[in-house]
Amino acid sequence: MRALKIAAAGMTAQQMRVEVISNNLANMSTTGYNARRAEFADLHYQQMARPGTINAATGAVLPTGIQLGLGVRPTSVSMLIEQGTLAATGGELDVAIEGLGYLEVTLPDGTPAYTRDGALKLTGEGQIVTADGHPVVPDITVPEDSRSLSINAQGEVWAYFLGQVQPALLGQLSLANFTNPKGLEAIGSNLFLETNASGPATVSIPGDDGLGTLRQGYLEESSVDPVKEVTDLIAAQRGYELNSKVITASDQMLSSMVQIR
Repeated sequence: MRALKIAAAGMTAQQMRVEVISNNLANMSTTGYNARRAEFADLHYQQMARPGTINAATGAVLPTGIQLGLGVRPTSVSMLIEQGTLAATGGELDVAIEGLGYLEVTLPDGTPAYTRDGALKLTGEGQIVTADGHPVVPDITVPEDSRSLSINAQGEVWAYFLGQVQPALLGQLSLANFTNPKGLEAIGSNLFLETNASGPATVSIPGDDGLGTLRQGYLEESSVDPVKEVTDLIAAQRGYELNSKVITASDQMLSSMVQIR
């Protein structure tokens, strides 16, 4: 019976939905994390009588026909581009992106990657890097004798020194944006890679070309809404149970058919 395979496809889809929700809830405290959403489409239809064909018995045109659906399939797990809440940390190397854009970093193999996690650190040589040690682009080195740092909304990094009233400009942080940010490839550790779907990175100064600005002393919290995720989890669980009921009902119908004498 087709109903068995259709219900099995429905259970598989709801299981994937639960897995996506589980990942969202697991990352509800991850800096700069954007929630994901599982998206589905119906499968191919079996055309037992196409709409618009001529009824052989009466010669009338069928207004709707008979099209039997064969289940559901996953189409994508898309990233919801939403601004997370900015939480004050007071850290002079903590920067939140308020608006569009990603910080560019360099992976160990030289590949450029992108992140919204602004929890930056210093190496022993004074280089500004991510929490995993990936250098931020463009490269900025903080002198050992600097007293404090200031990062303005446009990404300028200024250092203050003992005995000097005026700060010294160390460099300029930039932001990258993409035509389709949902097309970025997530590789973990809050990092993304450019793909053909995302389009090439467009790099500019924060605040220019529609990009967001930087806010020192803040970090962007996850955009996950726990209440919504739990509500979706309940709906997915009930959807899984209903599809299992269909399998049970189909099995009982098959059993009745087998027992016919």
